[in-house]
Order: sequence, then C-alpha cells, then structure tokens
Amino acid sequence: DVILAQYRELGVLLWRGFGLQQAADQCFGNVKDLGKGKQMPVHYGSRELNFQTISSPLATQLPQASGVAYALKLSKKQAVAVCYFGEGAASEGDFHAAVNIASTLDAPAIFFCRNNGYAISTPVKDQFRGDGIVSRAVGYGVHAVRVDGNDMVAVYKAMKEAKAVALAESRPVIVEAMSYRRGHHSTSDDSTRYRSLSEIEHWHKELDPLARVRNYMQDQGWWDDEQEQNLRDQERFKALEALTTAEKRGKSSFTELFQDVYKDMPPH
Repeated sequence: DVILAQYRELGVLLWRGFGLQQAADQCFGNVKDLGKGKQMPVHYGSRELNFQTISSPLATQLPQASGVAYALKLSKKQAVAVCYFGEGAASEGDFHAAVNIASTLDAPAIFFCRNNGYAISTPVKDQFRGDGIVSRAVGYGVHAVRVDGNDMVAVYKAMKEAKAVALAESRPVIVEAMSYRRGHHSTSDDSTRYRSLSEIEHWHKELDPLARVRNYMQDQGWWDDEQEQNLRDQERFKALEALTTAEKRGKSSFTELFQDVYKDMPPH
C-alpha cells in the first residue's frame, strides 16, 4: 500500500520501519537525510517504505492519492493508496477533485480524515455547516465510516475493513476519525487564545487515547507503572541520542541543490 500523508503521520512511517535516526536526520537536513536537505523538517519520505514525501501546500496529497490508486488498479496490484489529511484540508478544492475522480474511476483509495476539531485556529463550526466529513460521501457515491479516533482498536478495525472494501470493490472509502488536537498547532501557535484551558484539560483527562490504551492494558495485567516508566526512559534516551547524532553530522553539499530536480541538467 502506498501512503500519502500530511504532517501528523510519523507514527505510520515508524511502524513501517523508518528509524528514529532517519527521522532526526531529516529534521536536520544532514548528509544522511534521504531528501538531501531539500525539504522542511518533518517532511519525511521513503521510497523503500512506499511513503510519498510530504509536501507543504495543504491538501495536495489528496488528488495525488487518487492518481496513485488508479495506477495501482491499472497495474492490477492488490494494494491501495492511503491518504491522510485533516478536516481543515477537506475545505480545500483538492478534496472535491480527489474524491470525485477516485469515485468515477473506481480507484482503490482510502481517504483518512483525522477530524481534530481545529484547522489551526478555526473550529469546525466555522468551517462547514454539514455533519463533518463523512456525510459528504453520499454525494460522491463512495463508502464511508466514522470512527472514534481516540480508540486504537476501533481505528485498526475500521481501516482493516476499509481496505477490504476498497480492494474487493475497487472503489474509494472515506474514514473519518473523530479526535482532538491537544497541543498547539505549531511552535508559533498559542492555542489558548482561541480555546479554553478547561476544554483542553477535559480531553486530556477524559479522552486521552494513550491513557485509554494504558488503562486497558493494566486492567488485563499486561502493564504496570514500572514498565511505563522504563519504556518512557528508554524512548527518551533513544530520541535524544538520535537528535545528538543528527546534529553532529555535516550538511549536504551545495552541489546537491539541483540534483534530482532536472531530467537533463541545463548548462546554467
């Protein structure tokens, strides 16, 4: 399956086998960066892992996913294109073009919308009047499902079923995962200027997906506080080690600037 992601899908890439060191190297744009320093930080990509490089303009990956899905169909591969985006990106025209063409061409694409309630500072109530993203599926003639995006098992089952439908019927499926963006949109954002602290705390205390998984595992006797602390210490050490290593590595040479840009390098 080919992944076309946005900025928040590092988990997908790590699950596929992308290393922490590779992620750190990309963020520093050093000599080990697969993108050779040409991309902004967190714009990962891996040909080996079928993970298309993330692009900055919002929603461009949606119509690209339709093209990828159609190509997979023509090549008769038993694979789908999985496109991740937020509900804010679904307000771009690319969403209409992507879902419409995937539907009319019967292309096996899964459009995974993580509806986290905010497009940077714009809440969903100021974005659209309809019932989220899943309700739009009827107009395009595609299957759709809404799932609790903070329930790991529910998301897994929904995606497994979506892939089965996309392959069996060779058609696109929309999955809308209802979630919440607990943190700020970026390091330059202060989300408390457009939402209350009590709202953020409510989601943190009552609906945190990590806490839900941890509580379930503890109830089953599979996990405890000591294991939790050990894991956190180990992962923190690995992350800091990867960042320290990436920072010490040299930058890509300026001679790489135009490599992989032109098929035939012009004289100038």
